[in-house]
Amino acid sequence: MKIYRIHALICAGGQCITAGGDSFEEALKHAIKEKGLEDEIQVVETGCMGACEKGPMMVVYPEGVLYVHLKPSDAQEIVSEHFLKGRPIQRLMWKEADGNFPTLDQVPFFAHQTKIVLRNCGMIDSESIEEYIARDGYAALAKVLSSMKPNQVVEEIKKSGLRGRGGAGFPTGLKWEFTARENSEMKYIVTNADEGDPGAYMDRSVIEGDPHTIIEGMAIAAYAVGATQGYIYCRAEYPIAIKRLHIALRKAKQVGLLGKNILGSDFSFDLEIRIGAGAFVCGEETALLNSIEGKRGEPNVKPPYPSSKGLYGKPTVINNVETFANVPFIILEGAEKFRKIGTESNPGTKVFSLAGKVITTGLIEVPLGISLRRIIYDIGGGIPDGKKFKGALMGGPSGGVVPASKLDTPIDFESLNEIGSMMGSGGLIVMDEDSCMVDIAKYFLKFTVDESCGKCTPCREGTRQMLTILERITSGSGKESDLNELECLAETIKLTSLCGLGQSAPNPVLSTIRWFRDEYEAHIREHKCIANVCVMKAPKSEVKKRAKKITH
Repeated sequence: MKIYRIHALICAGGQCITAGGDSFEEALKHAIKEKGLEDEIQVVETGCMGACEKGPMMVVYPEGVLYVHLKPSDAQEIVSEHFLKGRPIQRLMWKEADGNFPTLDQVPFFAHQTKIVLRNCGMIDSESIEEYIARDGYAALAKVLSSMKPNQVVEEIKKSGLRGRGGAGFPTGLKWEFTARENSEMKYIVTNADEGDPGAYMDRSVIEGDPHTIIEGMAIAAYAVGATQGYIYCRAEYPIAIKRLHIALRKAKQVGLLGKNILGSDFSFDLEIRIGAGAFVCGEETALLNSIEGKRGEPNVKPPYPSSKGLYGKPTVINNVETFANVPFIILEGAEKFRKIGTESNPGTKVFSLAGKVITTGLIEVPLGISLRRIIYDIGGGIPDGKKFKGALMGGPSGGVVPASKLDTPIDFESLNEIGSMMGSGGLIVMDEDSCMVDIAKYFLKFTVDESCGKCTPCREGTRQMLTILERITSGSGKESDLNELECLAETIKLTSLCGLGQSAPNPVLSTIRWFRDEYEAHIREHKCIANVCVMKAPKSEVKKRAKKITH
């Protein structure tokens, strides 16, 4: 094994690449070659490091120096000063408000996190199976194949209390148990990587940064339930993730970790990638399965559930990326260790994409039960420009707004449901005093209207009617009866829509009416947007009244 004096880990997550990280990497390699340092310095492309707002980023070991906002023109100076002379360049380093230049493990953004799912992201070359194995990769699969029976694996997942991280929070072990009980000659394992929420990029980042952990989690699930074939359904908008998945699958097959008689056992399991066209509704499990089969991506009536009649009519386990990424940790470290993180009814961690009006945006992983206040202020650094926090939308178009008065609400499935929000897949968009909550509700409802598959009338027609009312309110033509009509429509859609996406579509509207009713009333009664976001025009009747007053 080659020993290097310096390891330069460059973030090659989607955000950093978009910000020019690949150009910086090319310039850095060129500068290293110019100085003849190829045998002393190893440049490693990693997945997302997390602090996306600071990209392009690089961590230099052994010191742990963290460079941010890098440009190709910085490469020569880093090589000449830091790599050759041992003098880190402070103007390029992560700097805290107190003037300190912390190393990676000292930065509050990272220090307040607990990483299970993201344990390898930003730490390893995601295209190297050897680096994954060096960090205990595939040890969990080896453990189940050598010392555990399928039912013991299911029981361990049940004991861990792991709940599905795709949004609904259904107990993962119970789902696996249902499929394991089915008597069928063919069973399937499917990963839902069709992440379509605005502002959400958790699953994409996990795949880009650590694709083997998904493969390992799926293989363990397959052994537990008796499946021999799996599919990863990923949207076409994620080309980097798809590329790295293809590389990971090829390498896993080459070394005998996928395919026939894995690790010399009687267990055989193979995996394929299916690419979706980017329909939001294909994030719903039955619509996703229809899409894999080559049918129109529309949801089915449930029951039957996929656990008994799923892909091609066969028993199917379908979990999202984050759920499968937890599995190797649980098997290797034990259910009890997993349960020590989070809360009694919500064990483990949750990955969020922290976006919007917060100083440090990015990908984070925190223990369940943490408060929103800690996420926004301890990890995110607070609201920019000294402005006030107003609310945070959790769960994307299916979620609800958490107001400032609920900042200390524990982040778990039940607590969020009680205040009209939901965990969702993990999108977390922070809003400050300049945000108009009526406009926010309109934005997310418009997204749902555009993405509705149209199969059921409540979602297809009901959400469009709600959008029409919101457009009327935000233009200054709202009526006193509009709020009651919105609430009635919303409740009807929630009760009668075919799938979970339609049933949850009214949530942003209902939660903003609940917590920010005064903003709706100001739009309707005073034709005024408190945040000065909506362009308000007084209705004709109001214009006539004003003209009459002036005349008299």
